Amino acid sequence: MTLTLTLRDAPVAPVRAEGLGGERLARLSRSEIERLELWHGNRRAALGDLFAVSGDGSDDVRIDGDLARVAGLGAGMAGGRLTIAGRAGPHAGAGMTGGELLVDGDAGDWAGAEMRGGRLVVRGSAGRRLGGAYAGSRAGMRGGEILVHGDAGAEAGAGLRRGLIAVAGRVGEAAGLSALAGTIVAFGPLGAHPGAGMRRASIVAMTAATLLPTYAKACAYRPLFVRMLLRRLREVGLPVTDAQIEGRYTRWSGDVLELGRGEILILETR
Repeated sequence: MTLTLTLRDAPVAPVRAEGLGGERLARLSRSEIERLELWHGNRRAALGDLFAVSGDGSDDVRIDGDLARVAGLGAGMAGGRLTIAGRAGPHAGAGMTGGELLVDGDAGDWAGAEMRGGRLVVRGSAGRRLGGAYAGSRAGMRGGEILVHGDAGAEAGAGLRRGLIAVAGRVGEAAGLSALAGTIVAFGPLGAHPGAGMRRASIVAMTAATLLPTYAKACAYRPLFVRMLLRRLREVGLPVTDAQIEGRYTRWSGDVLELGRGEILILETR
């Protein structure tokens, strides 16, 4: 049975809702869930004052409403399934280690920031620093998958160490900023200066991009890992074509100001 939380009214101040992952709520009764405390602005509020609760504890949770001012939905979740039936505020899925978070609308900035496992799916668009590192952190996303069906803002995958970020639409500037490892796939236009400061990660682009002069053309080939990756992404619903799966990619190596072992693979269109 699905546990459903329905936002009563648009909050007058930002709400912090970390810890609402399904694995935590599955252990609680409805009355215990309603008594959970959230920060509403600078005051604590009972969850039941902000949300109507239906169903009992379950690791399959649905949250309804315009949640653009609710931050941290699914942050830190370790298991279960959480569906956001509407827009999600900033930090959705940040630090999650397992489970699946589905956002049926747009997600704010820092979605999936520093996540370590699990899957985050955004049916709309995501803001800046998708899967990125917070200020002062050495690494961003360390594992798991982020799939975005719309666009993503600037600095997606900043500090990426492991894991996969795939975006069906446009990706903003400086994707993969200072990335250490992992993979970013951009199906739409890729913003300027991807891979700035990148050390070992891979960026796969389906359109031409403005690269930094610290990247050098290496070769053109059909990478096997890209073929396998794209087939899987098509299976999970991203718009992958046969031409992208079977195509040749130009490999650019860099950033030579760092280790120079990163790569940007750009699909040849001729």
